[in-house]
Amino acid sequence: MEQELEVTVNGTSYRVADLNDEARSQVGNLQFVEGEIARLNAKLAVYMTAKIAYENALREALPRSLQ
Repeated sequence: MEQELEVTVNGTSYRVADLNDEARSQVGNLQFVEGEIARLNAKLAVYMTAKIAYENALREALPRSLQ
């Protein structure tokens, strides 16, 4: 049996199927934005990993100080 989609606002849960058109539209907007945020966070993780690799490569490429 498929579980009903629910949204919780201010501690109250609502079945999306029971919401009016405007509320369902806003739920869709929130789902879209949350998906975009997740996508951007994944992209940021890739860039941060690359940054660390470039920093490490730079450290290795720098001349060693004579002591």
